[in-house]
Amino acid sequence: MANQMIEAGSAVRIPFRGRQNVGDRYRVAEARVAHRITDRRLIRKVKAANSPLKRGFDVAVAVAALLFLAPIFVTIALLIKLTDQGPVLYRHTRVGRQGERFECLKFRTMAVDAEERLARILLDDPHAAEEWQETQKLRDDPRITAIGTFLRKSSLDELPQLWNVIRGDMSIIGPRPITRAELNRYGKERRYYLLVRPGITGLWQVSGRSSTGYERRIRYDREYLEEWSWLGEFWILLMTLPAVLNTRDAC
Repeated sequence: MANQMIEAGSAVRIPFRGRQNVGDRYRVAEARVAHRITDRRLIRKVKAANSPLKRGFDVAVAVAALLFLAPIFVTIALLIKLTDQGPVLYRHTRVGRQGERFECLKFRTMAVDAEERLARILLDDPHAAEEWQETQKLRDDPRITAIGTFLRKSSLDELPQLWNVIRGDMSIIGPRPITRAELNRYGKERRYYLLVRPGITGLWQVSGRSSTGYERRIRYDREYLEEWSWLGEFWILLMTLPAVLNTRDAC
């Protein structure tokens, strides 16, 4: 399916076949939306952001980081196991380039019964329900474990996404990885999330992290792609560490 599509340009017409399942039809539809662009400048930016050189850069950085950070991976895994008897990793479905869904990896930061806790919170607390509806997050989230709070504030919970980069699901730098539910809210802005791979870090990360409002996050992701350049890539990479160390704005 993907081989029938161009890197960027006008919409690609792909007929729906009876043997396609719902997931296949969804991905084809999203790919159509992603490629319905006529702005030649944006097309050039998209091609550069999807270039083999960018992919090589991603893999090189991810492999080097995995090797360098291996002791930290082991330490975090042991701490999670010692403080909460559950799986080390958390897998959550995100939408990537051309509407392809993938399992985004994180170190688990929530209690094993997090879903049940969330259901009770949203049922009992109208303010929490409103906050969740708006941002898909809770500022004072009782589901988060003790070690999870530290991992989130330091962004260490996102380190397993380096494996997503090596697999080709994600990029080191790019738009935020989002859910299908979020994508449905974006209207015409969704193309900025479907044209390139999502990133571990990005303009949204170095511009406020979780304190950034929903609309501003979308604006940052749009600006990232419309103004894509290698200078911008290196600037975001350089600014990521100070942003991570500034735990005030972390979720």
